[in-house]
Amino acid sequence: MYSRDSWGGPLEINATDSATEDERSRNLQDVDRAALSRPLDETQQSWLLGPGEQKKKKYVDLGCIIVSRKIFKWTLGTILFAAFLAGLIALIVNTVPRHRHKHPPPDNYTLALHKALMFFNAQRSGKLPKHNNVSWRGNSGMQDGKSSDHSAAIKDLVGGYYDAGDAIKFNFPASFSITMLSWSVIEYSAKYEAAGELEHVKEIIKWGTDYFLKSFNSTADTITTLAAQVGLGDTSGGDSPNDHYCWMRPEDMDYDRPVTECHSCSDLAAEMAAALASASIVFKDNKAYSKKLVHGATTLFKFSREQRGRYSAGSSEASIFYNSTSYWDEYVWGGAWMYFATGNSSYLKLATAPGLAKHAGAFWGGPDYGVLSWDNKLAGAQVLLSRLRLFLSPGYPYEEILRTFHNQTSIIMCSYLPVFTSFNRTKGNSSYFKPFRQTSEFMTFQFLF
Repeated sequence: MYSRDSWGGPLEINATDSATEDERSRNLQDVDRAALSRPLDETQQSWLLGPGEQKKKKYVDLGCIIVSRKIFKWTLGTILFAAFLAGLIALIVNTVPRHRHKHPPPDNYTLALHKALMFFNAQRSGKLPKHNNVSWRGNSGMQDGKSSDHSAAIKDLVGGYYDAGDAIKFNFPASFSITMLSWSVIEYSAKYEAAGELEHVKEIIKWGTDYFLKSFNSTADTITTLAAQVGLGDTSGGDSPNDHYCWMRPEDMDYDRPVTECHSCSDLAAEMAAALASASIVFKDNKAYSKKLVHGATTLFKFSREQRGRYSAGSSEASIFYNSTSYWDEYVWGGAWMYFATGNSSYLKLATAPGLAKHAGAFWGGPDYGVLSWDNKLAGAQVLLSRLRLFLSPGYPYEEILRTFHNQTSIIMCSYLPVFTSFNRTKGNSSYFKPFRQTSEFMTFQFLF
């Protein structure tokens, strides 16, 4: 009987085999050598020889990809080396002393801008913000407008700006200053931002417009009364305490400060409308506040058209310090700003009316022709409307007067050049204007632009 081993030859020898013992022995040796001369498969090796040394796999399974073990090692080594090298470079950069270059000092115009804006901070009336950068100023004029000597529609006149070294608050020159500030921000907001003053100047403008909104019933569509001034400066009537009789710190005022109202003040109302309208463009990102300013400007301009008259005609105070010569230039100026703020063509139609331009002095000379000031806004209105023609070109029926304004503006600008003798000049070759009119420190700012 035979029983064959699957891993070799038969285990038993046929008993009928006649070979001798030595032959069988030789035959067995031959069989063993023959069996061992074949290569053993893996199972035979493990069974006969025991656990052996396994071959290393040539590939690495990363789950989503299979890569060569050699490439994997090189890649991993490269990453580790790069990380080490980056860390070493960062350590060297952070530990080695570096030469820091100082920022160049600000130019003269930037310094002048800082000083001009600081002036407005120093002139603030009312409850000052904590970040006001004039340390020697404090709250003042906290009772302004709270007495009963004026219209019930005006209940609170705390805030605003003092005019000069005194503590009077004149709305006419102040509103002109706010209009000029707003115009400068509209045109040069990037310059303000580069100087780090954009938010500051916008805060200055808002301080003024917030006060103007208190000067009349800004929630109404129609008004009959407007506050023009707080405080007195006329000392001809005796030694009663007022803002000129005894100059002092506003924080120490302990006398009554009456409110001057007007009921027929086209120049003042139109200028205040220009201030609110131009500021509404500055604050266009604050839709609620911008809308509030536009509504107030609309109310004021309507009042200026319905109640004709100069604000200083019936006020001895205003006629002494800021006498207005006419209101026609304010109509052109205010109408132009109202158009820019609202897009309502009726305002542009008014601002470009030939009759209005004639009354404003657009077609005749004079000592103030071409001079922009708190009293004469014609030159500024002409520049503003020339800008409208250049950038928007509204065409008929506005083109004729816009072209006229554009030509007049070109002539005025040329007259500022040294080769012309239209204006007097200083030794430093700067223009100055005669006759020199009563002005406010508010005027200093406009010449920066």
